[in-house]
Amino acid sequence: MRKRIKNSIGIWAFGPNATRFVPNGYHFEARGEDMVTRTRRAVDACGDYFDSYEYHYPGEVNEDNLDAILKALGGKEMYCVPVGFHCMDEFTNGSFINPDKKKQKLAIKLAKNAIDIAKKVKGHLIIWPGGEGYNYPFQIDFAKTWNTFIANMAEVVEYAAQKKVKVFLEHKNSEPAMKILMRNIGMKLFLMQRIRDLGVDTSRLLVNMDFQHLIMNGEPLAEYAALLMSMGKLGHLHANSGWGTFDDDNMTGALNFMETIAIAVELQRGGYGNKGERVGFDLYPYTEDTAAAAIRSVKQWEFIMDVAAAINQKELDAARASRDAVECYRIVYSALGMNDRKIEGYFRK
Repeated sequence: MRKRIKNSIGIWAFGPNATRFVPNGYHFEARGEDMVTRTRRAVDACGDYFDSYEYHYPGEVNEDNLDAILKALGGKEMYCVPVGFHCMDEFTNGSFINPDKKKQKLAIKLAKNAIDIAKKVKGHLIIWPGGEGYNYPFQIDFAKTWNTFIANMAEVVEYAAQKKVKVFLEHKNSEPAMKILMRNIGMKLFLMQRIRDLGVDTSRLLVNMDFQHLIMNGEPLAEYAALLMSMGKLGHLHANSGWGTFDDDNMTGALNFMETIAIAVELQRGGYGNKGERVGFDLYPYTEDTAAAAIRSVKQWEFIMDVAAAINQKELDAARASRDAVECYRIVYSALGMNDRKIEGYFRK
C-alpha cells in the first residue's frame, strides 16, 4: 500500500467566500466569524482528512490570535503562513512595489513578522504577490518597478534564510492586479535568479505550484512539476481545479482530470513528500458545503494518486521512449479500469 503524502488546507476555504457580485459572501454562517471560531468549526467538520492548515498574515493569523488558533487546531499543524497584503487597505497600489516608499518598508516589516510566526510554528512562508502589478500598459515604469520588487523581495528572502524558514513563491497571471509581475513559471524563476544574483541565500527559496494558476496560463502541471523536482525547487502544491479562464479554485479532480493524473505520476516518480513536502488544498467553495467540498477534494486526490500508483511504469517508460501516445493512453486507461475487450464487444455484429 502506498504511503499517503501529508496535506494542508487554506482556512479561507471556510470563509464567507465573497465575490464582487455577492460581497457579503455565500456562506452566512461564516459572516462576522472570528478566526478561532472558524478554525474550530473547520477542524471539527474535517476531522482527520487534513493534517494541517494555512493562514494569511496578518488578516487571518497575527500576533494577537496565534496562540488561540493553535489551541483551536487541537493538535493539527499550521503548515504555511502566506502573506495577505492584497486584502489590506494600505496596499491597494501594491505592497513591495507601492509608490510610497514608507508602504514598501511596511510590507517588508510585515513579511518579516510573518516569517517570525512561521518560524514559531515550524511552518513555511508563501508569497503570492497578487497586488504587485498593473492594470494599464502605461501605468508603471516596468524596469524600475521590477527592480524595486526584486530588491524588496530579496530583503525578505534574506531574512527568511537567516531564520531558516522556507519561502514558497506562488505565481498567477491576474487578479487582483490585471497583470501581476510574477505571472508565470518563467518570471518566477527569473525572480529567483535575480535574488540569487544579489548574493542572497536562495537554498530555501522554492516554488508553490497552484494547479489552477498554471491551468489559467496554459502551463503544463506534470512537465513543470518534473522539472522543478529535478532542480530541487518544488516546495509545495496547491491542489484544485477549474474551467481554465479564472481562478475558480474548484474541487480537486473535478476538472482537468488527466492533467491531475499526470502530475500525480510525476510526483510519485520524483519522490515528492519524501522530504516532508505536503499537498495543500486551495479551495473556494462558493455555494457548496465547505467541509464537504474540502473532504471530497481529498478523497478525489487520493483516488488519483491510487490511479497513478497503479500505472505500469515500465510499460509507460517504454511507450514514452518511442513517444507512442496511443500506447501511453492504453496504459493509463488500463489503470483506470478500462477493459478493451469489453469495449470491442460493442462493435461486434
